Amino acid sequence: MVAVLDNGGVTRDLVPPGWPPEVLPPQAPDWERSATAWLFDLCPPDYRAHEVLRRHPVLLARFAAGHVRSAVDAARDGIRTARAELRGVVPPEAVEAAIAAYEREGRRLVTTGRQVALVDAALRGERHVPRL
Repeated sequence: MVAVLDNGGVTRDLVPPGWPPEVLPPQAPDWERSATAWLFDLCPPDYRAHEVLRRHPVLLARFAAGHVRSAVDAARDGIRTARAELRGVVPPEAVEAAIAAYEREGRRLVTTGRQVALVDAALRGERHVPRL
């Protein structure tokens, strides 16, 4: 459970661990607007052109989850194939640095995917109940 006061003076005591700091807690006014902005930031810019995603944040969460999942898959694929595909194209230390970057990015994206799932659940009306 997080007990932090955000800039708007709302206590973040009812958000689950891992809740994205960019998104207001579900009990805060305008929390859906902050969730929508954050979800759009995770997606390709062209997604902003789809009015249906603005009107239905749950749909946007679905799109964002799919996009993040694809990026995780791309990072995993990069880790698997970088050595073979880049051998002789760039120096070995560049290949190793690329693999390390894929690994860091993959971890970040997995965390982001978990955050999207938390926001999606809240958009669907699920409320976090803190455990003692």
